[in-house]
Amino acid sequence: MAASEHATLFTLLATNPATAALKTGKVRSDLVDFKFSDVKVSNTEFKPLVREHKYDMGELATITYLQAYERGTPYVLLPGTVVGRNQHHTIFYNAERGALSACDLNSKRVGVRAYTQTTGAWVRGFLAEDYGVDLERVHWVTFEDAHVTGYSDPAFVERAAPDKTIKQMLIDGELDAAILGDYKEEGPLKHLIPDHEQAGRDWATRHGGVPINHLVVIRESIAEEKPEVVREVWRLLTESRAAASKIYDSGETDPLRFGVSRVRQSFETLVGYALKQKLITDRISPDDVFAKALSVLGASAE
Repeated sequence: MAASEHATLFTLLATNPATAALKTGKVRSDLVDFKFSDVKVSNTEFKPLVREHKYDMGELATITYLQAYERGTPYVLLPGTVVGRNQHHTIFYNAERGALSACDLNSKRVGVRAYTQTTGAWVRGFLAEDYGVDLERVHWVTFEDAHVTGYSDPAFVERAAPDKTIKQMLIDGELDAAILGDYKEEGPLKHLIPDHEQAGRDWATRHGGVPINHLVVIRESIAEEKPEVVREVWRLLTESRAAASKIYDSGETDPLRFGVSRVRQSFETLVGYALKQKLITDRISPDDVFAKALSVLGASAE
């Protein structure tokens, strides 16, 4: 295509503070249009993104990208966080079944949607690091496969029966704890870490910021053939994120960090967790992962 030709990108982006201005047209472009996938929960489309290469660009869970990267994914990772959050509030236990603390999880049954879920990787990471949990002594119970092909869960992970759901298993006492995500305490289901807000802030201070969950990917062929489109996408993403500045500041508590320097430590921490948890086979460097993006975007993405 000629350099000035208009581009329309089939795009997977949920509506959230980082993307709202882009999706509502408050930030726009004369060069790029977006055909947004009509999905409410973006992670339901991560599997077709990495397996079928269904989208031209979109958000993608960081662990999913790391696994896809090891398998030669045809997508370039951009250093822009569209979903990030502290994770200490995401794990729950059933108080009706007795007291339980994070330090008590060895030999317990803990549910997680998928072993490869990025939230699960973050939670397991801080459980091992800060609470002394031996992750291979925990009986992890999952409900879904990995998004990528060719990955098998470790031997200490088991699959729940098809008719089971994670929340009901926790209520029924079939699980001792479960990673439920952005869930509020309800009835007997209580946060496993009672001081989770402070614990999350302390963790972020020690680790260079709030955990990154979803970054943005774009087809490698677009980066190679139409680099001006990637630069325009990056401009729109950064302006859309800036529109959320009234919600999130730009300090260490910022969950929507843009630029390699601002996501580096969090990325490296997650890579370390992923290696220990047998999610990836080699240590992946942010310099390698973001090299193609930086070659196109230059200083704006550093």
